[in-house]
Amino acid sequence: MREQSKTISIARPVDMVFAFLADAENDRLWRKSVVEVTRTGDVGVGARYHQTLASRGDRRSDALVETTEFVPDTRIAFTTTTGPLRRIGSYDLRAVDNGTEVTFRLSAELLGLQKLMTPLVALAMEAQVGAVSELKRVLESRTEL
Repeated sequence: MREQSKTISIARPVDMVFAFLADAENDRLWRKSVVEVTRTGDVGVGARYHQTLASRGDRRSDALVETTEFVPDTRIAFTTTTGPLRRIGSYDLRAVDNGTEVTFRLSAELLGLQKLMTPLVALAMEAQVGAVSELKRVLESRTEL
């Protein structure tokens, strides 16, 4: 199983950061690979999001992502249920003196011929968890709290 994680501090209250991350429709605002995302159902456990992701070149891929864990101001976990690669991810949040510490974890199990794509998958996952730097920029530039 391939795993990547990154932790970053965001100068915003934990409830604001959690609320932003809780609705994955916001992903397109900070993850440049997300072209489109739409939610089915309410925010929380069981929420489903249809994502269209940009790939190398002009290629796109679709995935259905489901929220599997939802602990207010603490943790959000999700898994892809369809798409070319099954990923499991989470956001763990912790209040700190200057705002919120966020750890974004992402893992994927490569099976069969997918193992040949290990280097490319590792690079893509590294870029995805690295996007928390953009999350920090987006949230710290917001004026409404």
